[in-house]
Amino acid sequence: MRAEIIAVGSELLLGQITNTNAKFISARLAEIGIDAYYQTVVGDNPDRLEEVIDIAQNRADLIIFSGGLGPTKDDLTKETIAKKLNGSLEMNIEALTSIEEYFNRTGRVMTENNKKQALVLADSMVLINRNGMAPGMAIEKKGLHYILLPGPPHELEPMFEKEAIPYLLGALGKQEVIASKVLKFYGIGEAELEFRVQSVLEKQSNPTVAPLASPDSVILRLTAKASSIEEAYKLIDPVEKEIRSLVGEFIYGTDDDTLSSKAAELLMKNQLTLAAAESLTAGRFMAELANEPGISASLKGGVVVYNEQTKMEQLGIHKALLEEHGVVSPECAAALARNVKQKFGSDIGIGLTGAAGPDPHDGKPMGTVWIGLALKDDEVKTFKLNLSGTRNANRSRAAQFALYYLINEISSYE
Repeated sequence: MRAEIIAVGSELLLGQITNTNAKFISARLAEIGIDAYYQTVVGDNPDRLEEVIDIAQNRADLIIFSGGLGPTKDDLTKETIAKKLNGSLEMNIEALTSIEEYFNRTGRVMTENNKKQALVLADSMVLINRNGMAPGMAIEKKGLHYILLPGPPHELEPMFEKEAIPYLLGALGKQEVIASKVLKFYGIGEAELEFRVQSVLEKQSNPTVAPLASPDSVILRLTAKASSIEEAYKLIDPVEKEIRSLVGEFIYGTDDDTLSSKAAELLMKNQLTLAAAESLTAGRFMAELANEPGISASLKGGVVVYNEQTKMEQLGIHKALLEEHGVVSPECAAALARNVKQKFGSDIGIGLTGAAGPDPHDGKPMGTVWIGLALKDDEVKTFKLNLSGTRNANRSRAAQFALYYLINEISSYE
């Protein structure tokens, strides 16, 4: 089966957003043996979309559309496709009910144009949207398969995994099931990770191993085909063990884990409490952790101590320590962690200090960061970072590294 991916949206052509959907869809198609020969981007214009469909129909067996299923007048993907296929649109009651329930639940007024999202191609297979409003569709006409997906990645990706891939496997006449496991890494770059697991990548067949980069981690996706889910995971297991033997020290989680969710999970599982003293991150570390439900059982509190005077007044950091070592130092990070732990009576204290930029701070170059961890046995550890991003990127990465070091330390308790 030859596929073409058509992304619909003027915002893509204007450079306002990046077309990450095509990358995701192409990778997942490759895993089930479908070749994506072409990727096309077209604006929100029905005439140009028709032209693109004409071209795709002559060179593909499968055409996958992303975007243009929303409630506004410029969302014209399904209307245009219905016209090209000499078909019609009909209201899907399940989708309409789901949309109405969303507005009732959130207390918002549902305008009439929102009903447009529940329209689907007549005689199509409806792909359920569990993360948004507009459902997707799959339909076959004259030997060609058409799949329509919403544009937002957080809606498109799970819909493609859970709904579109089973449809495609059926269209291909394949009886296999596909299982994937994601290993998430921090503290190692994509290039270094690929180099260190090269022996695994060179011999991959089933399962396949795909390195990917994301904003907050590096990822290896292990994907296996088998006659059952259980058999697929049996194929994945030895490959995962081999990867862990090579680079296990950088793995912080799997699948849907994030740095904050994994840190929260470990804190709550081990019944540990935490307090934070933040200088350069100004609350970002605590804000990341506070994203996780139930974290109030572990996060006792913290302070933002952005200048020397506040460090001394709020946490009792000795002036002599700051004068001798400076605020961007392991001594300061350790004192922040130790004193905030004592102030809040927590099991663990964490302190973050550094030079975010754009200028040097305290005689230290931009990107110099020290993280202190005061542990439950009164041991204090410090970690140095030499970051090279923009000011705010450095602040975000410092908070993420703090979560990563926290995960590593708590994991050693288990």
